[in-house]
Amino acid sequence: MGPVDPAAAQVARATPGVGTVLVTGAASGLGRAVAAAVTAAGGRALLVDRVAVEDGPEGALATVADLSDTAAAEDAIRALIDQAGGVDAVVTAAGTDRCGALGDVPAAEWERVVAVNLFGTAAVIRAALPALKESKGKIVTIASTLGLKALPDATAYCASKFGVVGMTRALATELAGQVGVTLLVPGGMATAFFDGRPDQYKPGPDAQLNDPADVADAVLFALTRANGCEVREMVVCQSTEPSWP
Repeated sequence: MGPVDPAAAQVARATPGVGTVLVTGAASGLGRAVAAAVTAAGGRALLVDRVAVEDGPEGALATVADLSDTAAAEDAIRALIDQAGGVDAVVTAAGTDRCGALGDVPAAEWERVVAVNLFGTAAVIRAALPALKESKGKIVTIASTLGLKALPDATAYCASKFGVVGMTRALATELAGQVGVTLLVPGGMATAFFDGRPDQYKPGPDAQLNDPADVADAVLFALTRANGCEVREMVVCQSTEPSWP
């Protein structure tokens, strides 16, 4: 056998395993799709949602947590990670919304959106950080195209997702060399996220929405990069997405 080409060997090296991945919002939508993708790739999913996940992937562990309650959420995350014996990655897919003009949305409902989407994201990461540093793991935060582009009647959601963008960018600098950090900016997806809204805030009948499984594939790509090679930011949306660019 001739000499090994170092460059060729680098390209051919095996993709790192997925490992144990904690996923919030795992009962439905993108969170559910990420948990399925992790399991299909040979990893183990740790499922977090505000409702019990009764039909999670094989081998998954689950807990119930309301991310608007920071202290309780942190306790639930730590307990789940302890039960699993550690964690290799966290994907913060949980999210909520309350559409309407600022003056028309009750303060408690407006603030809950920020509490779940922004403060809840921070709480989950904070609780998981010691284990992630130990495993030299990865974090994927889920923002939104409305974390980069503002629309009317979306002040709570934009505030929360703009906050996720800023927090993630700062966190990537803070954790450089310790934990990988990826910001995912998805466009609209075909999930239950829009259910229950007034018609004026639902996607139109001709709207092109991404399959959450396709977005989950992008998450899996970020999770399986070699240590030191990080996908810092990704936008995943339909080519006709009206909120991008």
